[in-house]
Amino acid sequence: MGFLDSLDDPTASKNVIKEIVRLSSKLNKPFKIMEVCGTHTQTISRYGLRKLLPQNIVLISGPGCPVCVTASSYIEKAIALARKNYHITTFGDLMKVPSGTKSLEKEKAEGAQIDVVYSPLDALKIAKSSKSQIIFLAVGFETTIPAVCATIQKANEENIENFKILSAHKIIPPPLRILASDPELQIDGFICPGHVSVIIGSKVYNFLPSEFQKGCVVSGFTALDILTSIKILLEQKVNGKLGNINNYKRVVKENGNPFALELIEKFFEKEDAVWRGFGVIPKSGLKLKKEWEKFDGGLIDVNYDEPEDFKGCRCGDVLKGIIPPKDCPLMGKICTPSNPVGACMVSSEGSCAAYFKYERNSDV
Repeated sequence: MGFLDSLDDPTASKNVIKEIVRLSSKLNKPFKIMEVCGTHTQTISRYGLRKLLPQNIVLISGPGCPVCVTASSYIEKAIALARKNYHITTFGDLMKVPSGTKSLEKEKAEGAQIDVVYSPLDALKIAKSSKSQIIFLAVGFETTIPAVCATIQKANEENIENFKILSAHKIIPPPLRILASDPELQIDGFICPGHVSVIIGSKVYNFLPSEFQKGCVVSGFTALDILTSIKILLEQKVNGKLGNINNYKRVVKENGNPFALELIEKFFEKEDAVWRGFGVIPKSGLKLKKEWEKFDGGLIDVNYDEPEDFKGCRCGDVLKGIIPPKDCPLMGKICTPSNPVGACMVSSEGSCAAYFKYERNSDV
């Protein structure tokens, strides 16, 4: 079975690819498209979309994986809290994220109270039945933040005093501004995230064409969705009419989810945040507002080492789109899913993990 036969709608996909080929023949230089969603990254790799496209269409994976962009210093602080006998609860993807020679998984193996949960409400349930101080590692983009807000609200209503979060929540628009203005990358168009856009809406990306002259498309997650989004970006380029198109109208609304946005606004405020590969991005992170600071684990004072990333790891350059995963010297050698050196290899949404699983052998 060939690549095309494995697509969700082979006939429709073939027709879209033919149109992509026709449009790409009108270009006089490579056309660079960046996706900023881990699920899009997975779909592109899983279905071998890069192999199906003309050579002058370049697909680049950006910072679409929240676990991957989380700074090593956050992992260090979580470990330091665990060593102070705080009971850490976390999503599973964070367990293997390395910080130097440390990880939450290794700390747990050495006896620290660190448990994987499937939602912040699970962490709250642990707090209700425990005398320990429970800290939930709140990592994620706009998609997962409302659930954390609802959990804090419930903890407050029920006077649960042994529950806190350690926020590494981040928002997508600020890094998009950096990527769109980067002269080294020269991205021509963006495939904007689907899940995030359900919350924040499609109109928030209007700045990409209006301020940076970059076309953008909010996309769904099937291979056909992504191929269609690529075609739309090419049509914009060829016709000279750049815009912000919602190609996921069956789920994403222009104004997003007002209730979820109000909930986020109630509990969180923007702050400067460190992104792996980018450094500090102003107003790109979220911290609890002062009236909710009793739930803020970030205010706990602990000492921890300044983290050092593994020598040779280029996870940061992968996240920024400077290099593809295959150009990292550690790929498939020292760094594998069973022994991840960089965060991009840990999460299933990471660019390196997706490349290793689906594309590595096809590039040999």
